[in-house]
Parts: sequence; C-alpha cells; structure tokens
Amino acid sequence: MDVVKVVQAAGPLLVSFPHSGTEVPNSIKSRFTDAGQGLADTDWYVPQLYDFLARLPVSTVTANYSRYVIDVNRSSEGAALYTGQRETELCPTSTFADQLIYRDGELPDEDEIALRRERYWQPYHQTLCAELERIKAIHGYALLWDAHSIAAEVPRFFDGVLPTLNLGTADGQSCDPPLAEELHSVMQQSGFTSVHNGRFKGGFITRHYGDPQASIQAVQMEITQSAYLSDEMTAQKMPALDTKKAERLSEALMKMIISMMSYRSE
Repeated sequence: MDVVKVVQAAGPLLVSFPHSGTEVPNSIKSRFTDAGQGLADTDWYVPQLYDFLARLPVSTVTANYSRYVIDVNRSSEGAALYTGQRETELCPTSTFADQLIYRDGELPDEDEIALRRERYWQPYHQTLCAELERIKAIHGYALLWDAHSIAAEVPRFFDGVLPTLNLGTADGQSCDPPLAEELHSVMQQSGFTSVHNGRFKGGFITRHYGDPQASIQAVQMEITQSAYLSDEMTAQKMPALDTKKAERLSEALMKMIISMMSYRSE
C-alpha cells in the first residue's frame, strides 16, 4: 500500500485528506485493543463527499494509513496545537472517547515513533510540499484546502455540539482576510450551521503551509459527521453513509471550493 495517493490537476487548488486512511500495518494493529481496531476517529467517507473534485481542475493528496499509525496533521515533534486544551499525540495512544488504543505494555517507544515518522509522516509532507511548489510554479500562487470531519459531540475536546461547517484559518494567519470572508459568506448561505475560527482553527497542515506572504493560502474545513452519516461511529461498527444528507453537504462544499478556486490575491 502506498503511503500517499496523489491526483494532479492543472488548477491552483490542492485538497488534502490527512485523516481518511484506514490502513494499519499488522505489526501495529495486532497490538491494538478492540477500541483501537475500530479506528473510530477516522474521517469517514470524507473523500467521497468531495467526489465532485474529479470534475474540476483540483489536485488532491490523500493519506492511505490511519491517523492511529501517525497523525500527519501534527508537527513531526508532536507540539501542541491548542495551548491548555486536551489533544491526541503524534502517535495517538487513546481515542477521542478516551479509550486506550494499545494493550498493556504495547505502546510505541521513541524508536518506533521515529520510524513511523520516517515511513508515513515524511512522505505525506514531502508530497504535499512538492504539490504546492508544482502549483506555484504554474500559477505563481497556490491554494490549500485541508479536509476533515469529526463527531458533532466530543466532550474530551469541547462542550456542547459543533456547528456543521467549521472553517479554520489560524485566526487569520493562514490566508488573506478577503478569502476567509468570502468562504464564510458562502457557508452562511448554505443552510448549515457554521463558524469561522471557532473550536477548530486549523491543524498543523493549515498553520504550517498557509503563508499568504509566500503566495500560499490555506484553510481547514472541519465538518460534523452527523451531517452526512446515518449514525455516528459506535463501537466496532463502521458508520453508514446517508446518501441524501451527503449529497446536500457535498453541494455546499462544492460551492465553497468553487469560490476558493476563483480567488487570486492582488
């Protein structure tokens, strides 16, 4: 299994899917608890929600391996994204529901984490960086959309229920304000609840690559899984896609993507 799947296109936009992978090497999965083997924190079906990209000149980079192997949306050293708030590690040891991922005595040590960094984290970021540079060489600028999903209620990380559409721009640091404002406007007209720089402001990918001064505009879109799944993840069962709900959500995402594709900073 390749670490990364790449689709190259001629347009200025690159879409990243860092958490939709489900592959886990047997040497790792054999050490997982039942909760770990369920891969509950996968961004289920997110690439399918963006199937419309195949009809647009949009490039994509998709991680094939699970975030439980290594989280490519964390810094390589695992530095915190949100100071003072709970997070999962570079190589997660517990699920979002606070269940242990590894059996007793089976946690990865520093040497194993370093090996996973080399085998899985680095190839994803080398590919992402290369695609952004390729796009910049063609257009003089690049646009990056980092695509995610999460359960609407995760008490470990936030109180209450998330809005359906959560746009993150690192508090205005990862993209030009006019682009963020345009995307936020499209969100507000979608019929879905939405927020800009709420609980999720963008992970490592958005913050690291988003650099308007270097002509790279980056945003993160976190969507709630209740907006497209028939039921959210339960123990040991992959959730089912609700096609009607998914179609409606995809339409809203497509409008945002098209809006972003039309953006060009002065």
